[in-house]
Amino acid sequence: MKRVQFKKVKHYSNQLFKYAEGILFFLRSILTDRQFLYLSCVLVGASSAIAVIILKYFAHSVFRFASYIDSISHLPFTNSLLPVVGILLTVFVIHRFLGGSIEKGTYQIMIAVAKRSGIMPRKQMYSQIVTSSLTVGMGGSLGLESPIAITGAAFGSNYAQNYKLSYKDRILLLACGVAAGVSAAFNAPIAGVLFAIEIILADVTVSAFIPIMISSATGAIVSNLIIKEDILLTFRKQLIFDTGNTLYYVLLGILAGLFCVYHARMFRRTEKYLSKFSNGVYKKAIIGASMLAALIFLFPTLFGEGYESIKILASDKPNEILNNTILGKYAHKEWVLLLFVIGTALVKSIAAGLTMGSGGNGGNFAPSLFVGSYLGFSLSKLLTLLGFENIPIHNFTVVGMAAVISGLFHAPLTGIFLIAEITGGYGLMVPLLIVSSISFAISKQMEKHSMDIKNIANTGMVFTSDKDSNILSTIAIHDYIKNDIQTITMQDSTMDVVQIFSNSTQTFIPVLNAEKQVLGVIHLNNVRPIVFSNFQSKFTPIKDLIEHATIVSYSDSTKAIVKAFDNSNQSHLIVQKNGVYFGYLHKSDILEAYRSSLKSLMID
Repeated sequence: MKRVQFKKVKHYSNQLFKYAEGILFFLRSILTDRQFLYLSCVLVGASSAIAVIILKYFAHSVFRFASYIDSISHLPFTNSLLPVVGILLTVFVIHRFLGGSIEKGTYQIMIAVAKRSGIMPRKQMYSQIVTSSLTVGMGGSLGLESPIAITGAAFGSNYAQNYKLSYKDRILLLACGVAAGVSAAFNAPIAGVLFAIEIILADVTVSAFIPIMISSATGAIVSNLIIKEDILLTFRKQLIFDTGNTLYYVLLGILAGLFCVYHARMFRRTEKYLSKFSNGVYKKAIIGASMLAALIFLFPTLFGEGYESIKILASDKPNEILNNTILGKYAHKEWVLLLFVIGTALVKSIAAGLTMGSGGNGGNFAPSLFVGSYLGFSLSKLLTLLGFENIPIHNFTVVGMAAVISGLFHAPLTGIFLIAEITGGYGLMVPLLIVSSISFAISKQMEKHSMDIKNIANTGMVFTSDKDSNILSTIAIHDYIKNDIQTITMQDSTMDVVQIFSNSTQTFIPVLNAEKQVLGVIHLNNVRPIVFSNFQSKFTPIKDLIEHATIVSYSDSTKAIVKAFDNSNQSHLIVQKNGVYFGYLHKSDILEAYRSSLKSLMID
């Protein structure tokens, strides 16, 4: 009976989907491109918001369940065990239903923009929701914002593909999905817009703001209609800036910049450590999850996103954060609270690395908010305990989040406006500007690339914050390698050189040895007086004509090849593959490809 009912529901769902799709195709035919794009922004924004709602409610429900069990046992046993189960389930789902792998991290969106023309796999529309809800919802020490962003981007990309929208509109809808997801997750539409533009899209024209703003607003509206405020990270206490604390905010900015470097490097080291167990995914999951369980037992606030503990720290009773911990009986001691908060902030990087490295799925946005609030609280609490007066602990706890977001993701505007929106006002705008700019400057100086794109940036794959590198990464350099010229060897004579130049349009000749390795090159302009003189061409040995050749490897990146062109000041480069001559590249071909890519990547 139940199977029959399920089939009926599935049938009616498919029919409803086809009916809705038919309506959209009809609207596509009667609306202008711009009008349909605006409609699409609303639909993509709403879809992303629904994904956020599903994730948030699942994560919040599991957290409430774990808190209830812990309130009975008075020890964080449940908090320690649930993440192990969640990570193992995530690994099982990935290897049983998702082909054994899943693309993690917002840099996947950047790769899609830079190298795949905005095309994202269809499975990203559901795989991120399932796996991150299992990992983070059951206590993995990561955040949901990165999966939310990827899901939103996948909605936008696949929607554009389904309705055959242009390349520019596909990129734009991808960004719309990201903006709507972030907006819905925090009820922060301005931050959603800035996140999509500052982190995902390196370059965007003013007219592209309108679709992104529409999607971001839609995401916030849908989220507000369904999600209760206690699920979101919000602060409603009036926060006011006192200019007398400016120096302390400067100090917070400096500490945040340094802490961002520590957090990013410790996270990567932890992931690298667990990569040693890559020969057994379940073995790695058990080892990493067990280590995470031990940390959560000692520091229960590492459980899940950690937003509840952030709210407690920013409240009038921060000591409640020690409830149901092994230090619960010392909750009244201020120095114990401070040391616990500092210790938690330091090990959060390890906990996040263990969660991701053991096979879980999530992002670093929530951990950055977590450690930022803990860092701000720690500094302000320390100053208070040392006798400094009028230190607003609430303000520092909140402002610290913007500082770490700015430093970790190299996104100061996102950090500033996100915190301004979730605090319900702009009373802390000045300190937000101070800490975000200082943290960003220090982190940028010590880490050239943001945390999310560090690994791929080192490979030269994509540099989303660098317009030229982004465009160069879209050029398939191998398509421009030519092999249509004659070469010579040292056994040939100068007369053979004359013959080649006289009977072809070649302006250079590569000189090879018996193993096809490049020994040098002969340029027509440099040897013209010799090769076109009968006497000199007969008696000049070929070795006197050979010059140094600028050689690049077949595996070199486009950026490296362009740099070689600039350094050599040559119109061509010799290409070797596996140490032997393969062909050549002409500078004009690369410049023309760059111009074409630049034109196609301009988002109107």
